[in-house]
Amino acid sequence: MKRAAICVDAGYLYAQGSTSISGTVKPRSSLSIDPPKVLSALCAVVEKHAAGCPLLRCYWYDGHIASKGPTLDQEQIANLDNVKLRLGFINSAGQQKGVDSLIVTDLIELARLGAICDAVLVSGDEDVRVGVQIAQNYGVRVHLIGIAAAAGRNQSKALLQEADTTTVWDTADVAKFLSVREIAPVSTTAPAIASAPSAASATATIEKVSLDYAGEIGSSDIGKLMTYWDTQKGIPPEFDGRLLARNRAELGRDLEMAEKRLARSKFSDAVRAISKETA
Repeated sequence: MKRAAICVDAGYLYAQGSTSISGTVKPRSSLSIDPPKVLSALCAVVEKHAAGCPLLRCYWYDGHIASKGPTLDQEQIANLDNVKLRLGFINSAGQQKGVDSLIVTDLIELARLGAICDAVLVSGDEDVRVGVQIAQNYGVRVHLIGIAAAAGRNQSKALLQEADTTTVWDTADVAKFLSVREIAPVSTTAPAIASAPSAASATATIEKVSLDYAGEIGSSDIGKLMTYWDTQKGIPPEFDGRLLARNRAELGRDLEMAEKRLARSKFSDAVRAISKETA
C-alpha cells in the first residue's frame, strides 16, 4: 500500500510563522506551538492533495543544542503518534545545521524504497530541491507548503517551481497552532540594596519569584510541562533559564546551588498545583 509522508522544517515553520502572526521573527522561547493542531493542519493538506493515500508518518526536522537536549516542544512533538523527530544541531553562532540534509535523505530513501506515493513538504530552502527532484524521479508527487508574509513569498523560487502543488498558509491558518507567549520581561538592573539580604529574606524572595513565574505560564505550557515530567526529570532549559534569571535579578546576585534547587522545587510544585486546579 502506498502512503504519504509529511516533512516539516521546523526552523522555517517557527521563523516564518512568527513573522506572519507578529510582523517579525520571534525567538523560540517567546513562541508557543500546539503540536496536535499543527499536525491536523498538515494532515488536511494530505487529504486535499493525496486523497485516499494513508499517512505513513510525519517527520519533524529541527535543530538542538547537544548539551541541553531536546526542548519542551520537541519532546511533546516526539511523543505524538505517527510523528518522528529528526534532530540536526545548532552551532555556536545559533545557526541550525544538518536539517536540510536529513530532509533530502529521507525524501530520497522513502521514494527509492517505494514507501510513499506523495510527500507534503514544509520548507523554503533551495537546498532541499535536489531531494524533491530525485523523489519525483521515483514517481513521488511533492506538495509544498509555504507561509505568507507581508514582504511576499519567503521560499526559493526554484523550489516552488519544482513542487507538484503549492499551498500557502496565511496568518489565520498559522494562528490556529502558533502564538506568542505573554512573558513579562526580566529586569537587567539589580535592585538597590543597602546590604546583602539575610538567608530568610532570600528564601522568601526566591519562593515568591518562583511562584509568580509559574502563575504566568499559559495552560498550553502547563500541559506540556506535565507531559514532560511523565518521563523526564528537572525543568526544560527554556523555562529553567528564565526562572533563574528572574531570581538573580530580584536578589541582585547569582544564586547559590541550594537556592537554585529551591527555586526549581517551588516552581515545579506550583506548576503541578495549577495543573490539578485546572484539570
